[in-house]
Amino acid sequence: MKIIESYRDDYTISTNKDKLDILGIHKFLANETDWAKDIPINTLKTSIKNSLNFGLYYKNQQIGFARIISDFSTIAYLGDVFVLQEYRGKGLSKWLINEIMQHPNLQGLRRWILLTNTAEWLYKKYGFTEIANPEFYMEKHNPNVYNSRNTTNTNKTLK
Repeated sequence: MKIIESYRDDYTISTNKDKLDILGIHKFLANETDWAKDIPINTLKTSIKNSLNFGLYYKNQQIGFARIISDFSTIAYLGDVFVLQEYRGKGLSKWLINEIMQHPNLQGLRRWILLTNTAEWLYKKYGFTEIANPEFYMEKHNPNVYNSRNTTNTNKTLK
């Protein structure tokens, strides 16, 4: 997939996986979020390897991230969205979501999926709504999957 970059003043959004600060992303997700608390680094690496990733940078420092899981024809899941606290309030999250929604490989999809309990106001600006028929949805959810005591957690190391 073609690497896309967008620029605004000293900020850049890039889909180049080679630019990602994996340790910085891991530090934030594992320590600052409820949804990925204690995520193992190898699990994160695998998720990045198999996703379309959007890094947000100030100069050359990564300050934000989001990733898309998709078949690029019918459905996309938006996840792991964050902007570091000290860079919030500058319109960067809106810019990041806009770049994601405008990505050429994500056009014409039948469905976008997002799970969030924060910043609903942001996602609503891009057409996300609450589920119209929640009774149609099912899930298999293991909130303790990253817990070190969970013996069913099988992480494969990237090479």
